[in-house]
Amino acid sequence: MITWTQFERHQPALADAGRRQFYQFGIGLGFLATIRRDGGPRVHPVCPVISPAGLHLLIGAGPKRQDLRRDGRYALHSETCPPPRHDDGFAVIGRAREVTEAETARVVRGQVLAERDGKVWPGFDEEPIFELSLERCLLMLTQADDRFPAGPTIWKAQGLATPGVRRSPISLSSGSSGLAGSWARGKGQRHDEPCDGGQACLGRARSPGSRRGRVPDPAAAAD
Repeated sequence: MITWTQFERHQPALADAGRRQFYQFGIGLGFLATIRRDGGPRVHPVCPVISPAGLHLLIGAGPKRQDLRRDGRYALHSETCPPPRHDDGFAVIGRAREVTEAETARVVRGQVLAERDGKVWPGFDEEPIFELSLERCLLMLTQADDRFPAGPTIWKAQGLATPGVRRSPISLSSGSSGLAGSWARGKGQRHDEPCDGGQACLGRARSPGSRRGRVPDPAAAAD
């Protein structure tokens, strides 16, 4: 698990691509998935904030705040894109923690004020702030750009603490609908061990009748 600022240092191009997906409409927009008390999923529209302090959310009173305080696991997906980039998207999975450092809170609130020309909502100064740490991410592109191919690009934070190891993103073919199988591994590796290879085992391709505009589930694709 790493912070967004660490992610920017390890994978600057991927972090920039993710920032552009979250901020495609001028302010951060996305959908936050949290875990209800009964273990079921809950999804909320949110406004993620990327600043020099990292990736954060200001969360008012309600179920999503209760969820994150009880169980910090989350998934965050960017706002959907209109055609012709209808499959574009960026998702991160990890854990959230409530911010208690005054300086971090000052930077995050300052970023929100700057993005919105000082126009914020009632209760803005009192809303708790949560930092989102990253375990894995998924970038999906309808069309290739100068840095990433069309289709899904998957990255995991595992192994970053190992000296001399720099984990690279894995890009899948543009015709795939995500990882249907597992990461490609060396002989003798267990399925749950980290893999530093650049291959992935695909179990299926997009069927002719599949619905366009669908972004692969980040939890399934990145497992």
